[in-house]
Amino acid sequence: MPDTHTLTRAELAERLNREIGLSRAESADLVEQVLDAIADALVAGENVKLSSFGSFLLRQKGLRVGRNPKTGVVVPIEPRTTLSFRPSQILRQRINGGA
Repeated sequence: MPDTHTLTRAELAERLNREIGLSRAESADLVEQVLDAIADALVAGENVKLSSFGSFLLRQKGLRVGRNPKTGVVVPIEPRTTLSFRPSQILRQRINGGA
């Protein structure tokens, strides 16, 4: 697998600064506002759908029984909310070299 780069908040802000012409401060603030809006919706229990990009989905997992693989001891796994991301078909195609 090729060495991959991770896109950061600072790099997103820098791209806004270069491509749209916002000041560095405005660019950083805009990135923070968008990420905060997404996080706030998820914390409030809402799913987030971004057209042509994908969806952040919350799922409730109930109480279940697990087993410690080393000792074999049965332990309860508490109910929890999990977050998953499902890319849109358009994003999947772009990732796989399509349109």
